[in-house]
Amino acid sequence: MNLDELGWGGNVACGFEPFAAEGYTVGRVAVEHRNGFVLYTEQGELPAEITGKLRHQATNPQDFPVVGDWVAISLQDQATRATIHAVLPRKSQFSRKAPGTAIEEQIIAANMDTVFVVTGLDGDFNLRRIERYLVLTWESGANPVVVLNKADRCDRLPQILRQVDAIAPGVPVIPLSALHGEGLDQLTPYLQVGKTAALLGSSGVGKSTLTNQLMGKSIQAVQAVRQGDDRGRHTTTHRELLRLPSGSLLIDTPGMRELQLWTSEESLQETFSDIETLASQCRFRDCQHHNEPDCAVQTALSDGVLDRRRFRNYQKLQREQRYLSQKQNQRESLNTKARWKKITKTMRNHSKRL
Repeated sequence: MNLDELGWGGNVACGFEPFAAEGYTVGRVAVEHRNGFVLYTEQGELPAEITGKLRHQATNPQDFPVVGDWVAISLQDQATRATIHAVLPRKSQFSRKAPGTAIEEQIIAANMDTVFVVTGLDGDFNLRRIERYLVLTWESGANPVVVLNKADRCDRLPQILRQVDAIAPGVPVIPLSALHGEGLDQLTPYLQVGKTAALLGSSGVGKSTLTNQLMGKSIQAVQAVRQGDDRGRHTTTHRELLRLPSGSLLIDTPGMRELQLWTSEESLQETFSDIETLASQCRFRDCQHHNEPDCAVQTALSDGVLDRRRFRNYQKLQREQRYLSQKQNQRESLNTKARWKKITKTMRNHSKRL
């Protein structure tokens, strides 16, 4: 395999220089299993495991390799398998808060150039969900593209396009039908040799069908959506980096039913730039947009310029982001105290031995 065709170069290559000097080679994570990985390398596809040292030094889940990562490796057994020694710096990563109560980051995919936010134009279409995906995509460092699948089932496409354009200013919006292979050519500019795109969206939006079309063959199982609400069942069971016939790379992911924020305030502002612009025109800098005089946001709401549902979702995501930030700060404070306690205990034990 040619590394350039796998997306090699830039800051990732610079980050590899110290490892190259030690005699390591490089690979890219194609599949992540519970007890190992499959890598793309110059020697072909290789099974791989991480070293005990890397496992021991990892302080949180994001220190481990994920699909799309570049890793420093050594070859074993006449280059038939590999050992992963380090994860190279990521140029982008799509993260969410891990499901459950723990305040932890879960990285879904790494080193993407483009994120295709896929939604179905059926009963499960949801503008608020698209906004949430856009916030996390801007945070990832990749460029978002909204893909409206099942366009053949939508009899009000012009209206839908206007609605999506309104909540995603400056973001490309592509209607297509993966099932019938219609409109796929609009994805071509984002699927160039050596470039990586990721498919993200809920179950049932048609990611597996789209993957099969782009691959030119059926590699992912496809199931019908549930009747009544058009929600899907999980057909893709794991994340995988695929090499497309076009020479580009595609990260296919299982549908996500839970998508909690793991983001900064800046990404929220990027997604809701229209509301941020209005807020900057309020009389008071700390305007809460309730009953304050000369509130540009409330004026826009009253005049119908700003959709109330969009504004409520903005407020909801703001609260979620602030809560997450508070919990992250509390966790970092506790971790810092624990580290100093450990250092102090070590120093005391050392003094006693002297």
